[in-house]
Amino acid sequence: MKTLRVLAGVAGVLLMGVGVSLLLDVRDLTGVLLWLGGAVVLHDGVIAPLVLLVGVVLVCGGGRGGVRGPVRGALVVAGAVTVVALPVLLRPGPRANSSVLPLDYWGNWLVAMVAVAVVAGLLVAGRRFIGGRTATGPAPKGADPD
Repeated sequence: MKTLRVLAGVAGVLLMGVGVSLLLDVRDLTGVLLWLGGAVVLHDGVIAPLVLLVGVVLVCGGGRGGVRGPVRGALVVAGAVTVVALPVLLRPGPRANSSVLPLDYWGNWLVAMVAVAVVAGLLVAGRRFIGGRTATGPAPKGADPD
């Protein structure tokens, strides 16, 4: 396991070096700094508070029966997909060159969100169907399956 951690660390440092080398080619760093600042503001001002709010609702709202895990997982996946898709979702209107970003990104993003919701719903339904039983027998009384 230690070797794997060292290899992952070396790979991370190498990838950071690639990122720095790419920044050396940028003539105007203000756009990069604006983008990085926007990412921090988006995370700290929107994403993190929403995740905390949903967590509080799940805990205080009595989300039981194996609901919390799939919902949290679905939110993480949906958030990651949305963050990756934001550049094309927020692009300006029509372009002179129709071959630039030619797909229906909003529709495809919506299909991905529906797929994430369906998988989460199937996981919740499967957990309810199984009834909290494990391979060794029923779950202990009062145990949270998440």
